Amino acid sequence: MTRILLATSTPDLENLIKRTTLGDASVELIGVAKNGKDAVKMTGKLLPDIVAVELRDDGTAETVKEIMITAPTPVVMVAYRDGSHLGAMASRALDSGALAVIPAPTASGTSLEKAAMDRFLSTIKAMAQVKVVRQWRKKGRGDHQRKETPQPAANTQLAIVGIAASTGGPAAIRSILKDLSADFPAPILIVQHISNGFIEGVAASLDATIALRVKVGANGERLRPGTVYLAPDGHQLGVSGRSRLRVVDEDPIQGFKPSGSYLFGSIARAFGDESLAVILTGMGEDGTEGLRALHVAGGKVIAQDEESSVVFGMPKSAISAGLVDFVLPLDDIAGKITALTSGTRER
Repeated sequence: MTRILLATSTPDLENLIKRTTLGDASVELIGVAKNGKDAVKMTGKLLPDIVAVELRDDGTAETVKEIMITAPTPVVMVAYRDGSHLGAMASRALDSGALAVIPAPTASGTSLEKAAMDRFLSTIKAMAQVKVVRQWRKKGRGDHQRKETPQPAANTQLAIVGIAASTGGPAAIRSILKDLSADFPAPILIVQHISNGFIEGVAASLDATIALRVKVGANGERLRPGTVYLAPDGHQLGVSGRSRLRVVDEDPIQGFKPSGSYLFGSIARAFGDESLAVILTGMGEDGTEGLRALHVAGGKVIAQDEESSVVFGMPKSAISAGLVDFVLPLDDIAGKITALTSGTRER
């Protein structure tokens, strides 16, 4: 039995979730918190398996952070309405410890749409199994994080970096990008699985807080060093030759669009042994098929280790397939990327 605490002040969303959970004997809605303060208090008292928080205002991230400090519990953000104006809020909530942004169940007239209901419940059940880590309140200004010692430069000159992530990815991606310098010598292409409508906000939030330039990619755009390109909603991201971005409305790969496998396969064909792929935290096996092509082409692959992954599915799949050169904790990945690309020639 998966016990769910819902945090929302929207009656229509509360009704949808209640109807959805009543249709499945393996889940139970144990309470509804009407605001963030109540959500934190009820999480500590009721000890749910998962907290579903409506994504709607700037207080959402603070609610997630307080839950992770006082009663660490898996949290998912539920997008009830169009998320185009909530992207930055979603990014802050994910940075605070939320596992994912998922769409709310939908109804057609008086009937729930079964496919949307099934997706919602299956995601809730899967996220409830994720082990979360307690966060601590930040200390004074004098405290700072330990910086990793830069690693020696590698002989191989790598000219492009591709990154794929799913559950837990936005926070992991931020952790890596913040430790890369503004003069990073290669373009970085990223596929992040996230609900439609939120990737623009994630890009804007990253662009405002790290040294690199971050944007959502556009088809035909010139690849530039020190620039991060995120895959847009519902499109595959890759490269056209060695100088242009390729953003196309092509078929999903193993159900994913954008797909890490599409990205890795594309850069492998264009850049061969000058390719670097990074596979991060996430459910499922997306990325593995594309890494086969990159591995054959002689490119390098970094996988996030199990201990630092929110969900070890995607990295585990790549590692089990024998396609990974380095298995590293999240804090060490930026240093390895810097070392591997330090000899890259600007084009």
